[in-house]
Amino acid sequence: MALTPCSARDARVVLASAAKAAHVTVAELAGAVIAAPHGTALPAHVERALRHAVEAARSPVRPVPAPAPPVAMLANRALTERLLARFRACQATLAAEPGSEDARREMDDVAYTLCVLMGRLRAYDAVMAAQDRLDLSA
Repeated sequence: MALTPCSARDARVVLASAAKAAHVTVAELAGAVIAAPHGTALPAHVERALRHAVEAARSPVRPVPAPAPPVAMLANRALTERLLARFRACQATLAAEPGSEDARREMDDVAYTLCVLMGRLRAYDAVMAAQDRLDLSA
């Protein structure tokens, strides 16, 4: 506790947490900590539990932010059609020439553009969203 400045209340919380993790009472843990500077080594499991409890007390708990709501904009129909056609052409080219670096680069470019246009993280989801967009506006 001397190395981690904290209030008496916080010290009790850290000790209680470490004692629980080490499966000992708070009094036993406190006795072991007090005896340590006088030559009595802390048992390994107690030292590990105390180290984890101090580390947890130092680390602030940050709430996970909620995901942003989806954007309600629709992609341009003509651009969606062109990109989907380009994607299908790239699929055919890659099927015919699986080792072609140019075809792979073109496929990656089209997939990325579709992901951005449709607001999706994965190419599969972007292609499905593009198809849905075209089906809805037909």
